[in-house]
Amino acid sequence: MKKTMNWIATVTTGVALAGIALLSMPARADSSAEATYKAKCAACHGPDGKGETTVGKANKIRDLSSAEVQKQSDDELAGIISNGKGKMPAYGKSLKPEQIKDLVAYIRSLKK
Repeated sequence: MKKTMNWIATVTTGVALAGIALLSMPARADSSAEATYKAKCAACHGPDGKGETTVGKANKIRDLSSAEVQKQSDDELAGIISNGKGKMPAYGKSLKPEQIKDLVAYIRSLKK
């Protein structure tokens, strides 16, 4: 009887840990996109996307949370990230398509 109870406890613990791991996956994806944003974008766009940095102000960078930016399609934003625009460099060769997609989702989260 004790062996059965230990086995049930072990299986229950394993299932619970697996569930916790699965539930935390989106948070890891978000933190990955946030880390990419901080590494590639925040120097110009600022940590909040408003472009209120020295470089952002000098280049008149648009506020990523603005309606003007947020109304653009995911494909348009991904294209700008991939190919660059104006003084913004292209990141299509240094970022994977999935990272670009995650950055677009992160930009969406900056919405006012």
